[in-house]
Amino acid sequence: MRELVILHHPECLLHRPGEFHVERPERTESVLTVISENLKAGWKLRECSKAGKEDILLAHTEKHWNFINESILGGQDFLDQGDTYACSDSLNAALRAAGSVIDAVDIVREDNSKRVFCCVRPPGHHAESGRVMGFCLFNNIAVGARYAITRKGFSKILIIDWDVHHGNGTQEIFYDDPSAYFISLHQHPLYPGTGMKYETGEGPGKGYTKNFPMNPGTGGEQYQAIFNGEITQIIRDFRPELIMISAGFDAHQDDPLADIRLKESDYYQMTKTICGLAGEGNIPVISVLEGGYNLNALSGSVIAHLDGLSGL
Repeated sequence: MRELVILHHPECLLHRPGEFHVERPERTESVLTVISENLKAGWKLRECSKAGKEDILLAHTEKHWNFINESILGGQDFLDQGDTYACSDSLNAALRAAGSVIDAVDIVREDNSKRVFCCVRPPGHHAESGRVMGFCLFNNIAVGARYAITRKGFSKILIIDWDVHHGNGTQEIFYDDPSAYFISLHQHPLYPGTGMKYETGEGPGKGYTKNFPMNPGTGGEQYQAIFNGEITQIIRDFRPELIMISAGFDAHQDDPLADIRLKESDYYQMTKTICGLAGEGNIPVISVLEGGYNLNALSGSVIAHLDGLSGL
C-alpha cells in the first residue's frame, strides 16, 4: 500500500454561496467527515499552503487576477453572467485550492512513490486563462501543472479529466502546449458545450488533446473500455513524468446535474487502471477534486477513489 497524502484547508469552507447553490461548503465538509471515519493506515491529512500571485500567473493573465481581486474587494456576489459566485472569503479559499496542487507537486517531486489527493474548493477546471466560469475562479490543476513544468523540472504531464462537464479551461490553457497531454471524458450535450472529438490542440500542441464526449445514459462499461483501450495506449505512448486527475464525481448515477450512470466501483476501477499504468513507469499521481453535487454519492465515490490511489 502506498502512502496517500490528503490536502485540505478550513479556509476552503469559507467560500459560501447564497441559498440553494450546489457548489457549497458541505461538499468538502462531507468528504472530510467520511475520510476521517474511514481513515486507513498510510492516509495522512495535511493542511495546504496558499498560492501567491506569481503562482496564479503561471496559468492566468494579470487581467484575470485583477478582475477577481477587484470584484471580491468590491463586494460583487457573482463574477460572471452564469453561476460563478464569490464572497469576501472566496479569494483566500481559491488561493488555498490552487496552493494545494502546488504542495502536491512538491510532495511527489520529493518522493514520487506517494500519491496525493487535493480535497479543496472552489473547483477549477472551467476557469480559462482569462475567464471565470462554471463555479471556478482559478484553474487549480493548470496552476499546479505549470508549476511542475516551469519550477520543478517535469517535462511531460498527462491530465485526465473525468468530471461529467468538459474541462474547457484546462484545455484552453494547454491547447498549444505539447508538455501537457489533456484527456477529457464528459457528457455531451451538456455545459459548457465544448470538448468535441475534433478539438485536438493547435500549433505545437496539435495531437495533445483527446476528448471523449459521452452520450447521456452511458454507464461504467463504456468508461472502462476507454480506459483499458485508448487511454492505456496514450499513457504508454506519451510516457508522462506525472499524471494528474481532475477528479469530478458528478458522472455518478445519483448526481443531480447530469445523466451519466457511473457508480462508486467505476471510480475505483478507473483509478486502479491509471495507478497500474503509473506503477509501470514509477510515475507519481496527483488527484484534484472538481465536481460532485450529491453529498452521499460524492463521499462514497471519493473513498473508492482513495482506495484505488493507495493501492487497496
